[in-house]
Amino acid sequence: MEEMFSNAQRAEVLTQALPYIQRYYGKTVVVKYGGNAMINEHLKEQVMEDVILLWLVGIKVVLVHGGGPEISETMERLGKKSEFIDGLRVTDKETVDIVQMVLAGKVNKTLVNLIEMKGGRAMGICGMDGRLIEAKCRDERLGFVGEITKVNIKPINDLLEKGYIPIVSTLGVDADGNTYNINADTAAAYIAGALEAERLIMMTDIAGVLRDKDDPSTLIADITIDEAHKLREEGIISGGMIPKIDCCIEAIDKGVKNVIIMDGRVPHSILMELLTDEGSGTMVMGERK
Repeated sequence: MEEMFSNAQRAEVLTQALPYIQRYYGKTVVVKYGGNAMINEHLKEQVMEDVILLWLVGIKVVLVHGGGPEISETMERLGKKSEFIDGLRVTDKETVDIVQMVLAGKVNKTLVNLIEMKGGRAMGICGMDGRLIEAKCRDERLGFVGEITKVNIKPINDLLEKGYIPIVSTLGVDADGNTYNINADTAAAYIAGALEAERLIMMTDIAGVLRDKDDPSTLIADITIDEAHKLREEGIISGGMIPKIDCCIEAIDKGVKNVIIMDGRVPHSILMELLTDEGSGTMVMGERK
């Protein structure tokens, strides 16, 4: 079978990526990783390859991950039923122990191992390490679901300075030592803000913000915060997209240059977004230049 690309074509692709590599060299990019891209093993490998490639060309990548499906699966195996209020998992003491075991243990270390196996250098930490994420109870009805009160970014900066890819699981801790389950989108927004990241990439299971939720061709390539508020009023941004957009706005308010909501089911979508002129998904920005 003939090669799909000649060596000359490969070289051309690399030279076209050069200005984008120069733009992001030495800058920080936070990737919120979850959804189908995390469950599908083939996609998971491609996301890790994207992260390693960015790291190798001098971009500081921080991976913030969730793990909802794995938590639900483990709870089921242990004979415990998942319960949700307004899309948030009700987390009693036993559940928060399971969340800690699955997120900071199985999911986090699996991702670390995958990056190391593919030639990257990764270090897994959770929000409890170095009190990275301080939190308080968000709502008594939800139990140990946390609202972030402070982000101590030093542990991540220390790892970046030593040349590691930090992989962060989203648990929080309070002054009394209680552990909290933290929404991964929110944690990624706060961490990206504290790092003053060049870009936050939110991986989802849809193409981005769509004018017609059933038609991927109606993708809106970019919106400002003001435009996002209008689209919400018009009902175009609705349902599960509302908290995602709120996290994008939170990140921009905290100092992130712009945020991308992208389809993590598309192979190598991170590289397409950062290293090509085509981009991927919907970019949310403060204002148009």
